Amino acid sequence: YTHLSHSMADAAAAAAPPAEDPKEEEEGADDVEAEAQVEFKPLIELPPEIVIKSGEEDEDVIFKMRTKLFRFNEPTKEWKERGTGDVRFLRHKESNKVRVLMRAEKTLRVRANHPLSTTLDLKPHAGSDRAFTYFTPDWSEDPETGAVEQQNELFAFRFANAENAGKFKEAFDKCKSGDVKDMPAIKMDAEDAEKAAESKEEAKKE
Repeated sequence: YTHLSHSMADAAAAAAPPAEDPKEEEEGADDVEAEAQVEFKPLIELPPEIVIKSGEEDEDVIFKMRTKLFRFNEPTKEWKERGTGDVRFLRHKESNKVRVLMRAEKTLRVRANHPLSTTLDLKPHAGSDRAFTYFTPDWSEDPETGAVEQQNELFAFRFANAENAGKFKEAFDKCKSGDVKDMPAIKMDAEDAEKAAESKEEAKKE
């Protein structure tokens, strides 16, 4: 049995892995670290980031209200819908001039773009208490060609309710007269009115 025990011990010693040299272990760690620091260059170089400007960078939004915009088509004598979105009054930071800008909410295409001048004559549309109309030279995208050029347009703005329409008229008249000191409060009131109208619509759905 003694001879057998010695033989098994010798076999176990021969099969056991050799003790690792500390220097070899450190060298192996260095190799792993070196592999981790390898840099891979992308196959396709991406172009530099392109900054798209809206043309509104030098203006402040002093009023906005959700609306549905229509334009009168003279050849067919019909009102054509131009889109739904926020009609905004933008005041230039240096000149203080105000313009009316309306973009369609889904495409962001410009549907109305003109100065809010003292010559604009705001009138109720077809006797409605929630729609107004006026005639103006306009620089928005042509509905058919997409080209931007001056067109004389008869616009109609229709709002969710009479209260929202009244806020629009109040802000319109203030800007038209050049008295814009109360616009922050008017803008806030308009935002509150819109939220209240949205809440009512949600309650109806429930």
